[in-house]
Amino acid sequence: MKRSLNDYRTIVGDDTIGELYKKARRIYGKTVVHVNSTYYGGGVAEILSGLVPLMNEIGLAAGWRMLRGTPDFFDITKKFHNALQGNALNLSEIKKKLYTQANEDFSTYSHITHDCVIIHDPQPLPLIQFYPRKQPWVWRVHIDLSNPNKELWGFLKDFILKYDVIVISSEAYRLKHTPVEQRIIHPAIDPLSAKNMPLPDKVIAKYLKKFDIPTDKPIITQISRFDKFKDQEGLIDIFRMVREKVDCRLVLCGSSALDDPEAQQYYERTKRKANNFVKDRDVIMITSENNILVNALQRKSDVIVQKSSREGFGLTVTEAMLKEKPVIASRVGGIKIQIKDGENGFLLEPDDKEGFAARIVEVLQKPSLAQSLGRNAGVVAKEKFLITRLLADYLDLLVDLIG
Repeated sequence: MKRSLNDYRTIVGDDTIGELYKKARRIYGKTVVHVNSTYYGGGVAEILSGLVPLMNEIGLAAGWRMLRGTPDFFDITKKFHNALQGNALNLSEIKKKLYTQANEDFSTYSHITHDCVIIHDPQPLPLIQFYPRKQPWVWRVHIDLSNPNKELWGFLKDFILKYDVIVISSEAYRLKHTPVEQRIIHPAIDPLSAKNMPLPDKVIAKYLKKFDIPTDKPIITQISRFDKFKDQEGLIDIFRMVREKVDCRLVLCGSSALDDPEAQQYYERTKRKANNFVKDRDVIMITSENNILVNALQRKSDVIVQKSSREGFGLTVTEAMLKEKPVIASRVGGIKIQIKDGENGFLLEPDDKEGFAARIVEVLQKPSLAQSLGRNAGVVAKEKFLITRLLADYLDLLVDLIG
């Protein structure tokens, strides 16, 4: 169902809605196109599915295109994604050629004549070199760039230097020795989407029953795609320790993005590690792409965990905070922007499994602590990380570039 800006008035207030229309006055009718590599799975697709319609409603002509690629292309770009977060990479000439060739092929049947082009993440990054420069180009990179593979970074810089602005998610990701303007825009969630809208208790119960998730024990949940950087395997180790103190259940819920060919392999690894827990239904693994299920599961869970070793921002953390749930997460990436340790959640080092286990047990055993953390988390999410704030930040950027 299409949402209007007026639908958000009861959440963010009249002043916020009025300010958005005021910001848009200088760019009425301007054309903008977003380009990424998938229409579902992962935070970028979720953001764009909410942001683009609101851009159109407010007076822009905003489009959204998906880069098409072969399985080889997505295998390569997944390796690039991992290498930009610090992994080693064999950067062969054939990888470079396939990467740039997919972008060149896309450019031959995707005409870009808009007033501004916004490229999301590394997959469509080279597109800029296959069009004549007639407008500002923005590279919106959503991942953690604090420690990129040097060889890959040197290769990608040939494209990056052509951009007018780079948008990053955190001050920690600011690119050194890169003479391109850089702006920080924190990602955000849509409080009215199927994943975040309020749900009646009967709907929550219906979806948990549909996906065979018992509620006879406290539920610990991590929502994230199956990926080594999300470290579901490490969370299973933590769950073993928690189970020694509290009889509970772990739910690992995550879909696979179309541009992530490694997800199924990691899922199978995780399932093997869970082994008897899975057989006994004490660890439940779900790969269904169902936003209402995620919503219901987050609302019913007693603790939300995000045990990532790398995290661009962590919108699943934001979602749980909006639902006033206690979140225990790794002190990495954009999670540090959202959670203040001990006030609206707990932060731990990614390799501190004993610390994770202790905090989870503490929250499960102290309902008043869980409620206090959750209330504080909800306030922060509503004040800082909703889609109306994201729209305002993009309007400011576009006014500067094409206003």
